[in-house]
Amino acid sequence: MDRSAVILVGFTPNRFGEDKGLLKLNKKPLFNHVVDSVKGIVEEIIIVTNSQQRADIYAKVVSTNAKFAVDNDESKGPLGGALTGFKAAQGKYSLLLPFDAPFICREIISLLFDLCIGKMAVVPRWTNCEIEPLHAVYQTEGGLEAAKKALANNELELADMVGKMRGVRYISTLVIEQLDPELRTFFNVNAPLDLKKALTMMKQRKK
Repeated sequence: MDRSAVILVGFTPNRFGEDKGLLKLNKKPLFNHVVDSVKGIVEEIIIVTNSQQRADIYAKVVSTNAKFAVDNDESKGPLGGALTGFKAAQGKYSLLLPFDAPFICREIISLLFDLCIGKMAVVPRWTNCEIEPLHAVYQTEGGLEAAKKALANNELELADMVGKMRGVRYISTLVIEQLDPELRTFFNVNAPLDLKKALTMMKQRKK
């Protein structure tokens, strides 16, 4: 198997008072927008949740075949979730994504996978040098080892994992803009207002 997608379901309390991934955006659960963005590009989809109960709920509404992995230790945050996902992934390369980014560009995903051949990772980077490690492709075994090293040092940020890797290729958001002019790929639904904004963006895109 060559390509896997690891989707991390948020572990921290959110501003909605309910499971954010199940909120409906244009009549579809928010997390399914992310799942649908990778269908046909990857050979397996792994959804990482923080409990088996939550995995069972998501399994009933997921829009395609997916595997579920459970990370019970929320103290390690997204990095712990990434570690769990890498362990479960069978693909040589793994795409790491958040569950609340409904406008991920399929062309960008394909580009990241293509650029990762022969590299440890391909990570988007803004012009101010901030990186997007949760919208990146990793060599699965390398990502797993880097995540272990970061956690062993009590470093809990995804950027810490990237910092443990050699052979990382950074792709400028200026390049990504050529495929996604408004950089909607990086838009996250973090608050109720964002959900309303996402619906407006979706309607504009259809027009």
